[in-house]
Amino acid sequence: MRRRNLLLGVLGAATGAGGMSACSTGGSPAGSGTVAPTATPGSPPPVPSSAAPILASTTASSLAPREVTPYTPPSGSAPAQAYAVGRRDMTFTRGDRPLPTRVWYPATGLPGVPDPVVDAEPAAGRLFPLVLFSHGLTATPESYADILSRWAQAGFVVAAPAYPHTSYGVRDFQPSDIVNQPEDASYVLDQLLGMGDPLRAIIDPARLGAAGHSGGGITTVGLFSAVRDARLKAGVVFAGTDFRGLPFAGPPAAMLYVHGRRDKTVAWQAGHTVFEATPWSRAMLSITEGGHVTEPGDLAPTAGTTTEFLRWALYGDTTARDRIPAAAALQGVATLENQL
Repeated sequence: MRRRNLLLGVLGAATGAGGMSACSTGGSPAGSGTVAPTATPGSPPPVPSSAAPILASTTASSLAPREVTPYTPPSGSAPAQAYAVGRRDMTFTRGDRPLPTRVWYPATGLPGVPDPVVDAEPAAGRLFPLVLFSHGLTATPESYADILSRWAQAGFVVAAPAYPHTSYGVRDFQPSDIVNQPEDASYVLDQLLGMGDPLRAIIDPARLGAAGHSGGGITTVGLFSAVRDARLKAGVVFAGTDFRGLPFAGPPAAMLYVHGRRDKTVAWQAGHTVFEATPWSRAMLSITEGGHVTEPGDLAPTAGTTTEFLRWALYGDTTARDRIPAAAALQGVATLENQL
């Protein structure tokens, strides 16, 4: 995940409104300038009572620690090969909420090609797990292309919607709209699994996961708590915290948290509290000098650990689980708490 593209998520209360705002790492999706939400000048919208706990939880989560109930993944093995990567843009709408979705997927062609091929033919011969990815405030799905394309290369279909009120460039920027995003995410899953499209033919509906960064990490936690989507078997939360202070619920799943210890946007301690409150198989990768975004020097352990985790949690590949500690130790920049 490139520093110039990964944007900061939830910040402190805005003056007089109790709202949430966003700031950038100094680069826009085009690679230059300062990124900020496109919004009407003036105070940000008030945070409704349903969203206020999200703001508070960026500094300290109120969730209580819970014992681990082990998660057992569906049996199987992950592909040994790397795939070429295809990319497709799709359009979904939930009521009055447009959800344009970018999909990265294993494709036919030469593996290792730097850029995904638009509308490439999907790879044949097997079914692939699907991971729904949620972006942070003022980001876009493409902001995370570095890591999402790596997941696709490893054998995952990755679908990333642009949320209608929190993505980069939206006219009606509403950070508090995070409370509606878990339902958006589930809706996108519904559409992907129900569409009549060659891409649907390679998706395994029994092996679904979710992931997200910052506000998208909070959205992901929501999918395993307040708005539990029982189809999901694994979650990856980058720099996230709890969703409205509500506990995890539903059937066991596997959860991986990735968080910088020096994160000044969503405190590491808040993320660690959520890790300890996860009642299922869980792990946490803490980037020792990391902040709210993934720096180039942190990409190897981040990509390696998350990929091996997903290989185990969604493919059922036990050898991948055994490789997680080694992946976490790459570059010597992170520590791993492993209760998988």
